Amino acid sequence: MKDLTEYRVLSFDCYGTLIDWESGIAAVLEPWAEEAGLALDREQLLLAYAGNEADVARERPAALYPRVLAEAFTRTGRDLGTPVSESWAARLAASLPEWPAFPDSAAALEVLARHYDLVILSNVHREGFAASNRHLHGRFAAIITAEDVGAYKPAGAHFDALHAWLDERGTGRGDLLHVAQSLFHDHVPARTFGLDSVWINRRHDRPGWGATPEPDGAWTYDAEFRSMEELARAVTEAFGD
Repeated sequence: MKDLTEYRVLSFDCYGTLIDWESGIAAVLEPWAEEAGLALDREQLLLAYAGNEADVARERPAALYPRVLAEAFTRTGRDLGTPVSESWAARLAASLPEWPAFPDSAAALEVLARHYDLVILSNVHREGFAASNRHLHGRFAAIITAEDVGAYKPAGAHFDALHAWLDERGTGRGDLLHVAQSLFHDHVPARTFGLDSVWINRRHDRPGWGATPEPDGAWTYDAEFRSMEELARAVTEAFGD
């Protein structure tokens, strides 16, 4: 990995990296499962859900994220042999503004913004990210959502748009470092596009993949941190702050 002082732009996945989407999703799935009498814990529910969201996102790239959430929940119930009512599906679809930021995200973004331009590459709609950014208080030079590009990661449309943005401002692709938790959604396409990347391994203390499918392509990353706080600390040390 290059010295952290050599980069000019950091691009971020949001959900799973900055926003605790697993807790947000589980806050709906767990009471639904309890009401339905399903003896499944949080990790089992997230595992059942993960592939369904990825499938819906791939099949319906133009759908706004609340619709993806609702349909993924419906399919998860079908897989578990327990129908999901329209009211429960709507509850998950409307829950995104309540999903919490990880405790270290806002402070880390503030530190990183002193040294880099920050960009969001997110699998949500514009309104959804705006709601989440009220938790993050982030100052972003560009925000690229699934609504903007008409596709969901790991499809490459977000990264095409990112490259176009870099070209418009005359920034070299080697000046960019991509920061993400999801190997499936981000590090596989980042490798395809030849980007340097950092893995924020939020699940370092838990087995399995959680709400994210297991990566189905080749992936790499140039450094691993267990939190955004660790990344911010490394950047602070690199710049001698």
